[in-house]
Amino acid sequence: MKFRPLHDRVMVKRIEQEAKTPGGIIIPDTAKEKPMEGEVVAVGSGARNEQGAVIALDVKPGDRVLFGKWSGTEIKIEGHDYLVMKESDIMGIVDKAA
Repeated sequence: MKFRPLHDRVMVKRIEQEAKTPGGIIIPDTAKEKPMEGEVVAVGSGARNEQGAVIALDVKPGDRVLFGKWSGTEIKIEGHDYLVMKESDIMGIVDKAA
């Protein structure tokens, strides 16, 4: 892939949720909501503070993150859908061990 987000932007790939409820009911595609969980694919170099120093981002590629339902801008690269958003749009990192 030849895309690298700039500054404090993050590229995220949505993680699709199960098509079945815990009770076994299958949810049709038309009734599904967009997932609000994704995996960070690429990150920018970081934001600059008032003195001009670069502040590194808290997320890194491979992190699973939660973000708002309407966060980011959808893009398509090599046939795959991604979201590009600012790091401040990310609510938190999901711990895989939990």
